[in-house]
Amino acid sequence: MTGARGWFLILATIWLCLLAVFHAFPQIDIAVSDMFFVQSACVPGELPGRVCGEFARSADFALQILRRVLFYLPVAFAIVLIVVLVRNLQQHGATYCAMRTRNCGIALTALIAGPYVLVNLILKSLSGRPRPYETDMFGGDKLFAAAGSFDGACYNNCSFISGEAAGAGWVACLIVLVPARYRPLVAPPLLLVTLISPVLRVSFGGHYLSDSLLGFLSAAVVYAGVTLYFEMTQTEKKRGPSTIL
Repeated sequence: MTGARGWFLILATIWLCLLAVFHAFPQIDIAVSDMFFVQSACVPGELPGRVCGEFARSADFALQILRRVLFYLPVAFAIVLIVVLVRNLQQHGATYCAMRTRNCGIALTALIAGPYVLVNLILKSLSGRPRPYETDMFGGDKLFAAAGSFDGACYNNCSFISGEAAGAGWVACLIVLVPARYRPLVAPPLLLVTLISPVLRVSFGGHYLSDSLLGFLSAAVVYAGVTLYFEMTQTEKKRGPSTIL
């Protein structure tokens, strides 16, 4: 249980266990979202029994700006990695670093495979889970759907799981690219910054706690999976016969 294989199995198991907990106890999501929901009196003419109110923090201008900055943080890091990769590929002989190419390739592949393909293109399109502000208990008109149920009334860009949290989780995974001696200094502030985005999504009513937590962790699962794939293909190449030209 060491290396990429061990990390992948551990992280994937944790992800599945958390999903099972949130699915079995949906009241956790409801209670956390309710902490940020401010209920108010409905205007005359509203349907009897309708819940009115808002997630007040979503209207905070400073928090909106912060969210927008953090939204583009993965893109900024991706651009840096692409520049590093291109410059390294332009090197020859002793100045070329195969490990740098491998590390950049893993990171960029994990970004595409995780936050963009798995989360935004697949899960958010198929999960069917309405966002908190869309549900009737928080001022919306849709019924609540538990995490992982895939039977909600949302048809596109749904709540399960958070794409922004997945992007933030990918940035947190970049700690593996930092030299080991500097990780104790870099890891705490990096983790703190990357956790802001998932917290904001919950406080804005854009996602439930499970959406943000599982989204953040999904990036680590995919990153470990991609690393494992690179290691396996590299091992296969070493085992295979040399090509004679």
